Amino acid sequence: MIITEISKAELIQHLASLPDDGREVFLLHDGQVRLTAIAATTLINQMRANHDLGLLETYVLGQAYLSAGILASTVKERDRVQLNIECGGPIAGVYTEAWANGAVRGYLKHNPIPLEKPLESLDLNELYGPGFLTITRILEGRKQPFSGQVMMQYGDLAKDLAFYFSQSEQTPTLIILSIHFDQQGNVDGSGAIFIQAMPGCDEETLAQLEDLSATLPSLGSSLASGESVKHFVEAHYAPFGVQYLERQEVTFS
Repeated sequence: MIITEISKAELIQHLASLPDDGREVFLLHDGQVRLTAIAATTLINQMRANHDLGLLETYVLGQAYLSAGILASTVKERDRVQLNIECGGPIAGVYTEAWANGAVRGYLKHNPIPLEKPLESLDLNELYGPGFLTITRILEGRKQPFSGQVMMQYGDLAKDLAFYFSQSEQTPTLIILSIHFDQQGNVDGSGAIFIQAMPGCDEETLAQLEDLSATLPSLGSSLASGESVKHFVEAHYAPFGVQYLERQEVTFS
């Protein structure tokens, strides 16, 4: 595949000043909670350059890239995860795939996304419309993939993913997807957080994590300022006893 390079000089300089993209995995509260966080500002800009995306399209596909990137933390070695959306609104479909090694790829069914009126906000509910979210894990050595599907409830990918895990895998989950644009419409910071309860986690801990996460500063804005995603997690989730496990690079494929 021929990779299209990012062409804006100021954006290239900004990206070079940031910590490298990567996926970081932690345990919280004596191992009762697993937290995965990714910094993916360069990834999202490479996605935008290679798919020639406008601002809206960057936001929609970027959220799916972030989601696939964090979901890949649930598989190992050469295994991969697919996240697909089929919907009745103007977006129509979003398809992404990520490997355990951090490679992510994907595309939009419609680029550009057709709009009947000028975009007034980045609330995507009407643009998704009714639809289905499907997660598929393709595991090396297994003849059949493992798939689960839910009807989208919110038109908000972070909330719909959390709903998927609660319904299909009976796992309480919290997801944050953050893409920050500068005044020129460039993505200057992008990342995600994926929090899941482990067996035996009590409901009070989950409620406290949800309350804390709702008050966090913007992850994308923090990454744009040069903060590392590891520092962001260790600083804000310190009350839960952060235990660092591992890091994996995240790359455009």
